[in-house]
Amino acid sequence: MIGGLGGWEWIIILVVVILIFGVGRISKIAGEMGKGIRAFKEGLSGESEEDEEDLEENGSQE
Repeated sequence: MIGGLGGWEWIIILVVVILIFGVGRISKIAGEMGKGIRAFKEGLSGESEEDEEDLEENGSQE
């Protein structure tokens, strides 16, 4: 039980959310959340994929 809700309660909540928003919109929202989390993690580490690519290119030339 998470937060005092059992399995059936979570299933009912998920069905209602899917009925309200639709599967397509939920997948878009989930994709955007994933991109946001990825950008946040990159911001915390201080590096991005572009920085890593630049380092690889410049490192092999030196």
